[in-house]
Order: sequence, then structure tokens, then C-alpha cells
Amino acid sequence: MSPSSSRGDSVADAPPLKTPQQRQPSTEEYTEVQQSAEFAELRRSYRSFAFPLTLAFITWYLLYVLLSNYAGGFMGAKVIGNVNVALVLGVLQFVSTFLIAWWYARTAAAKLDPKAEAIKNRMEGGA
Repeated sequence: MSPSSSRGDSVADAPPLKTPQQRQPSTEEYTEVQQSAEFAELRRSYRSFAFPLTLAFITWYLLYVLLSNYAGGFMGAKVIGNVNVALVLGVLQFVSTFLIAWWYARTAAAKLDPKAEAIKNRMEGGA
């Protein structure tokens, strides 16, 4: 154990930073917000985006796996030179993963984060 860790100088030991107007909401306030129409709308917005996209991606991934296992002739078909269908679909798996992450980040920043921030500010007594 280093001398600095015994003094409690680590970042993990530091208390969370709070702005002067921030306060800790009570359990009852959390329950009230959880049951509010505003929170229900935030949850609905998130679910209507995330669940269908997750289902679509899992279906797309399982299709790739099933084709790889049971459609060897199709997956082995040459597209250009030594590039076959399996390689193209495999690369598209990566591309689709990054596109979904980018799309989610954009959607969250534009639609979900402002709603969540408004709820958080109200709960903590911020601006």
C-alpha cells in the first residue's frame, strides 16, 4: 500500500462533486417522478427506439450465423475476386454495429438526454 492511498488521496475516495444548488432527492420524490407522465414519455421514447433496433440487429446477426452454418454454398459464392458473400456480410455486421451506435448517440442527444436532463435538474433543484 502506498503512502498516498493510506491518506485517502485517491480519486475513488473523493466525495462526488456537487454544484451549490444541487440537492439529494428523497425516495418519495424518486417514486413520484417514476410515476409521472414525463418520465413515462422518456421511457416510452427510449423503448420505442432501442427495443426494435435491438431486435432487428439480433435477427440480422442470427441470420448471418444461420447462413454460415447451413448455407455454405451461398456464403462461399464469390462476389469479386476472392471476396465471398460471407466476407461481405461479416463486414456489414461491423458496419451495422457502428451505424446503430452512431444513430443511438444522435437520437439520445437530440431526444432523450434533454428530457432526462430536465427531470434531473428539477429533482436536484438546479436550473
